[in-house]
Amino acid sequence: MALAPGLKHSQTVTVTEDMTPSHLRGDAIRVFATPEMVRLVEQTAIQCAQPHLADGQTTVGTVVHLKHLAATPEGMRVTITVELTEVDRRRLGFTVEVHDEMEKVGEGTHERFVIDRAARVPRLQQKIDAWKAKRS
Repeated sequence: MALAPGLKHSQTVTVTEDMTPSHLRGDAIRVFATPEMVRLVEQTAIQCAQPHLADGQTTVGTVVHLKHLAATPEGMRVTITVELTEVDRRRLGFTVEVHDEMEKVGEGTHERFVIDRAARVPRLQQKIDAWKAKRS
């Protein structure tokens, strides 16, 4: 199956202590952190698209619009669902929903671009070389 609107993917994970912001605030509040929600949205979109890409291709995230609607305590499961809603050449648009075991806790959109891995390496190396030269 090729990349086309309607393609869906979900994953379910249990919120663990390292997925909470307690280490950032130094308090005992242990709830699903927004940065972890973003990470899992990106991961789920990658898992959705990757099997449908040509050899040597991958995707990179460019935009995340996400509302974190409710708290999810440590130990509860969350399910992240993405649906591919738009394919415009190399741009992929996804809608996103995140539910815990009780309610919807997140919603939004995510955008990724299909890239050729081999074409990315020289450009990245140029940036690294320029950065190192600037630091010297």
